[in-house]
Amino acid sequence: MKQPFPFSAIVGQEAMKQAMILTAVDPAIGGVLVFGDRGTGKSTAVRALAALLPEIEAVEGCPVNSPTPAQVPDWAQGATDRIITKPTPVVDLPLGVTEDRVVGALDIERALTRGEKAFEPGLLARANRGYLYIDEVNLLEDHIVDLLLDVAQSGENVVEREGLSIRHPARFVLVGSGNPEEGELRPQLLDRFGFSVEVTSPRDVETRVEVIRRRDAYDSAYGAFMETWRPQDASLRDRILHARAALPQVKTPNTVLHDCASLCIAIGSDGLRGELTLLRAARALAAFEGDEAVGRIHLKAVAPMCLSHRLRRDPLDEAGSTTRVIRAVTEVLP
Repeated sequence: MKQPFPFSAIVGQEAMKQAMILTAVDPAIGGVLVFGDRGTGKSTAVRALAALLPEIEAVEGCPVNSPTPAQVPDWAQGATDRIITKPTPVVDLPLGVTEDRVVGALDIERALTRGEKAFEPGLLARANRGYLYIDEVNLLEDHIVDLLLDVAQSGENVVEREGLSIRHPARFVLVGSGNPEEGELRPQLLDRFGFSVEVTSPRDVETRVEVIRRRDAYDSAYGAFMETWRPQDASLRDRILHARAALPQVKTPNTVLHDCASLCIAIGSDGLRGELTLLRAARALAAFEGDEAVGRIHLKAVAPMCLSHRLRRDPLDEAGSTTRVIRAVTEVLP
């Protein structure tokens, strides 16, 4: 069975790759929203991320990937006391999915064959401690969006139906991709994404040729191609692990807090989620790059990804959201 296309082998799309790496360093940053044309590597990057992420420790047989036996839900069946390592879950949430499939529901088979009232966990259970990926997220049905908003806010999935009363942890990084020409994303869900990046097709011949060359090598000479790129993915995975360990020790000067607030005021960001996301992202970047403290260089690097989707709309300003953020960064953080 083929492994996904290596993350390190993706050509260009640096903002998208950096956003995904930083959420791997600190999942508390929030999700990643990737908007762009078809065929620009959005889905490829998510599949590649699944193979790149470090493994997690979880209870064997636990449907919600509990880290210790004491945290296994009472309703869970098949869980043992053994701790195993397993790949970080990356779960697809398809368009048209039913609410029962997302949150879980009564296990009909067991109810009919054994007369037992048991819970069949859904996609949110599988995604706990991992990633939930939604392709064409802007086409997601409203009632599923509302459901995801509730769970993203609380970090817990609550099911009260068919005589069931179930709760289980549901903490995941939300990754969404889509084409903006097919519709806008609801503001409530948009605000839940920590990062927003736009991807475009390469404009120069050499870059496009390199994309073709690597994809063709993956398809036609898989073994040799993976032998070349697998070590680079392993090296990137080690950097993520080191950054996770260093993250609590990264210092945050008060001047950085003032810079975060000043920048969000300058762009007219609503609420305080912008400042918090900006700070977490800059701290994760500092840890990833091996720096001891957060500085303006880190804020400047992550500001477009953190703030471009939090701008108040200005009908008199024809510049794109990313351009407006970069302009504000230049003015506020010279």
